[in-house]
Amino acid sequence: MTEDSSLTRRSRSRIRLPLWGVGLLALVITLLLVGTAVWLYRTIEAIAADTVVIEPVFITSTGTRVQPNPAVNTQFENPTLFNPEAQPVITSNAFQPWAGQERVNILLLGIDQRCDETGPTRTDSIMVVTIDPVAKTAAALSIPRDLWVEVPGFGVDSINSAHFIGEVNEYPGGGPALAVKTVAATLGVPIDYYVTVNFDAFVEVVDLIGGITITVPETIDDLKYPDRCYGYDPFHIEAGTHQMDGQTALKYARTRATFGGDVDRAARQQQVVLAVRDKVLSLNMIPQLIGQSLELWFTFQNNVQTNMVPDQAIQLALLAQDIPRANIQTVVIDYTYVFNETTPDGRQVLVPNRDKIRQLREQLFAPPAIPTPVIENLPERAAAEQARVAVYNGTSQFGLAAATEAYLQRHNINVTEIGNADAATYRTTQIIDFGSHPFTTRYLTQLMGIPPLNVSTGINPDGDYDVLIIIGDDWDVP
Repeated sequence: MTEDSSLTRRSRSRIRLPLWGVGLLALVITLLLVGTAVWLYRTIEAIAADTVVIEPVFITSTGTRVQPNPAVNTQFENPTLFNPEAQPVITSNAFQPWAGQERVNILLLGIDQRCDETGPTRTDSIMVVTIDPVAKTAAALSIPRDLWVEVPGFGVDSINSAHFIGEVNEYPGGGPALAVKTVAATLGVPIDYYVTVNFDAFVEVVDLIGGITITVPETIDDLKYPDRCYGYDPFHIEAGTHQMDGQTALKYARTRATFGGDVDRAARQQQVVLAVRDKVLSLNMIPQLIGQSLELWFTFQNNVQTNMVPDQAIQLALLAQDIPRANIQTVVIDYTYVFNETTPDGRQVLVPNRDKIRQLREQLFAPPAIPTPVIENLPERAAAEQARVAVYNGTSQFGLAAATEAYLQRHNINVTEIGNADAATYRTTQIIDFGSHPFTTRYLTQLMGIPPLNVSTGINPDGDYDVLIIIGDDWDVP
């Protein structure tokens, strides 16, 4: 994300599709929101079991109003509203496979909007969906709304306040831009796209596909389930398998009346998302959804906001459709990853256990290990190549080349030269083969834990060696 632009906030563009395009994009959004777990999260967004009255001016815990930080990614400046008042651009490329090979991260925001309110809103549902287009895997990470984090430019606050703060202070890109920046900073991963949703569309779509089948693990009796305003609409459901219409699925996803509270609710939301996905894909409902395109389109027009263009939405939906159910992980940042705390002003919040969340991040967002074939007698084959190996230190750590030399020589690597690289800022270790020494380079990747992609070839080395190792900050001598 680019964080140095200071563009002013522009009016949101509106798009209009021809009917066939409406149906296709509606389907795309259905699959994307569904398959990627995007759908339900706007649903759950309105989870507000607490009655929160939104004040017209945001006041920090110190009693002062803070000014927004103008740094924001320009791609969040002009979100696409699914609205039939303007003509979008859909190219033939929209129906091609997703061409990117990098991981795609999408922030799904469920907006707590009640009583037809149009003012600034908080996000009571926050989910990050990550897709690996090469490995055909995906994961959905649910973030509790009361997680106590740094909102860039505004100090510490609950993570669900970022959207509200951005809207109130007319942050460039609005509430979604500040929410994106906050989640990215909290997890330490880039966010490529966002989708904000109101729960009305979810109810309509569940009804359009004929409802969903859900197995309820325990009886739920919620006498204080919130209605669409600030009253109550009691909800009760027995344990067992149920066929749910849109309103029932919404209530099941929103209620917090179980022992785990928000954590249980997040798990139910993911359960409903996957149920919608399974219904759409198992019954091959694409033709039916296209036939209902007009109804879907009017459902989306006022309830969905995103920075994706139609081509991207279509391609991502097709990609999500190809990901097997077994390759989709659903994870909730639960009480294993947080500490319960009370702020000086009496707010009950969840303080992140950063070490554990970092481990979870690496598990979900790191690329999978690249399998390498097993080569018998690899050390002997490497030795037979008689390659002369040089080790250059590309870090600021003194003596690392000499220590690496000693380590490699213990494994019979013929290190003939050590020294310093042309810079001390190498982040990853590199191997350059100035010739043809496949077994030596393969053995070095195993000894040093270097990804095969970090091995390259070269010509005319600067020294009297055949293979050059440039040590990066990722290397520690075992």
